[in-house]
Amino acid sequence: MNATARVRSRLGLVGGMMMAGAIVASAVLTGCSVQSAAGETTAATDATSGGTPAAELRLGYLANVTHAPALVGVQQGLFEEALGDTTLTTQVFNAGPAAIEALTAGAIDATFIGPNPSINTFIQSAGESARIVAGVATGGAALVVRDGIDSPDDLEGTTLATPQLGNTQDVALRSWLADEGYTTDTSGGGDVHITPTENAQTLTLFQQGQLDGAWLPEPWVSRLIVDAGAHVLVDEADLWDDGHFPTTVLLVNADFLAGHPQTVEALLEGHLATLGWLDENAAEAPTVINAALEAETGKPLADEVITRSLEHVAFSADPHAETFTTLVENGLEAGTQKDGSIDGLFDLRLLNAVLEAAGAEPVSAGDLGEE
Repeated sequence: MNATARVRSRLGLVGGMMMAGAIVASAVLTGCSVQSAAGETTAATDATSGGTPAAELRLGYLANVTHAPALVGVQQGLFEEALGDTTLTTQVFNAGPAAIEALTAGAIDATFIGPNPSINTFIQSAGESARIVAGVATGGAALVVRDGIDSPDDLEGTTLATPQLGNTQDVALRSWLADEGYTTDTSGGGDVHITPTENAQTLTLFQQGQLDGAWLPEPWVSRLIVDAGAHVLVDEADLWDDGHFPTTVLLVNADFLAGHPQTVEALLEGHLATLGWLDENAAEAPTVINAALEAETGKPLADEVITRSLEHVAFSADPHAETFTTLVENGLEAGTQKDGSIDGLFDLRLLNAVLEAAGAEPVSAGDLGEE
């Protein structure tokens, strides 16, 4: 039984996705048959031809609300169920560049990650390192600041944090500051000083008055607001058409994808099943996400924090490939990435095979890869 058929047999009918923009994933989970009337295999089977199932899948992710499908998929056992005989092991990272280092070193095979580190590794490896195989989340990032900072004009001489140099929020902050006329550099100099800092430490330093603000993903935006009295100066959604910008994608080592397409398809099955679970259990989802965050960080979020966080994040299998050219331009402007082509960054064939077998519309690679 292929992965799409397992989705049908195990999950049956699952409704639309948790938030706007996630409809594509729900259609995979509606119980559509994956065989033609003549019993011929579909594109979902064809896409996994060649290679062998992997004995182990080593998966990375971050303990962020923007990685909730990873947290829930692990917590609820949906990835393990989809992977069958393939053993799942996981590793949690603070920010995307650290996950990329592990992927490049061969310590993990796939990771939930922000788009900019995905772009960086692809360009630096001349397209050899990894492929984006699905979208995960949009939204859920903002610049939050202390009292007394009410406009961009108030930022000169301030010190702001980001999760890690070159991560998606770091690039967003540097690019936005450049558009506002401020200079920055990767060593913390310039008109505005950017200090890449681990997220939990950012909260502590902000509470101590040693930081003036930070550009962060959820739940850290909401934590600084609720726990430390910060306010939003820039919601990143306001900088994008229709408010849609990718925060998290699913990235797979290129060699692993080529050698074990069946395992990657099973991972995608678990990912889509998780998106469906989030919809079917919308009332329970905050509790489950919070429990997963507690398991990873040692402390749950306040109810107000988890509620506010989820109000600003949408989950979808669509990676919004159409935004990636702009993301490349932002990285170049920020000085955190090399110039290069991202043609071939996406390989959405396995995802679209499952979608099409279920009668759903495929998602686009935006002329930047296979679909």
